[in-house]
Amino acid sequence: MKLTGNKILITGGASGIGLALTERFIQEGNTVIICGRRAAALQEVAAKYPSVITRACDLSVEGERTDLFNWVASQHSDLNVLVNNAGIQNWMSVTDADFYQRAKQEISINIEGPLHLTALFSNLASLDTIINVTSGLSFVPLTKVPVYSATKAFFHSFTRSAQYLLRAKGIEVIEMIPPALNTDLGGKGLHDAAPPVSDFIEAVFKQLAEGKTTLSFGFSEAMTKAGPEEIDKAFNRMNPS
Repeated sequence: MKLTGNKILITGGASGIGLALTERFIQEGNTVIICGRRAAALQEVAAKYPSVITRACDLSVEGERTDLFNWVASQHSDLNVLVNNAGIQNWMSVTDADFYQRAKQEISINIEGPLHLTALFSNLASLDTIINVTSGLSFVPLTKVPVYSATKAFFHSFTRSAQYLLRAKGIEVIEMIPPALNTDLGGKGLHDAAPPVSDFIEAVFKQLAEGKTTLSFGFSEAMTKAGPEEIDKAFNRMNPS
């Protein structure tokens, strides 16, 4: 992937990793479009970065995903990079009364959303790159976030297949695999002790410059290289009985 001169759509681009990617891609000389559910958050980013183009979109709703694609195809037909970043993380147990409803919400945003967008945008003639943001939990689950971990394992597997399936169309598929970072994912304060997002961004942009298609950092890098025994040990450390 070239790092400059792109037109990039970042889902969930107003906060967390998405915002950090927005800022860095702007610095690298790209045009950035961000979408998300919260209009106020989008407006805040646009006020700080006037070049950013915003679009309110609830990615859990199929019709809104289709509308997003149609808008891009009509107004930004030169878009060449899609970043499937938007996701939610619910800390919960299978025994919770609202478990199933919250699980369905995670599945709709973390799985159905990026799958649908991949199918739609892969038909955009100008598209040459898709970046899928998965997780170190793709490899070893944290049982406090059972459905989130499972959705990311699904998305990791799908991304591997998409790398193969979209090659014939000339679309490069890149997997970005963050570990836990100091963001508000899952709730404020849950990840305050985690590494800063800025360190992750520096690491993955260096890997992008090197032409890598699997981008990892810290824990996620270790898990991409781990064997079954190491993964079992990591699971037991993360989920003490």
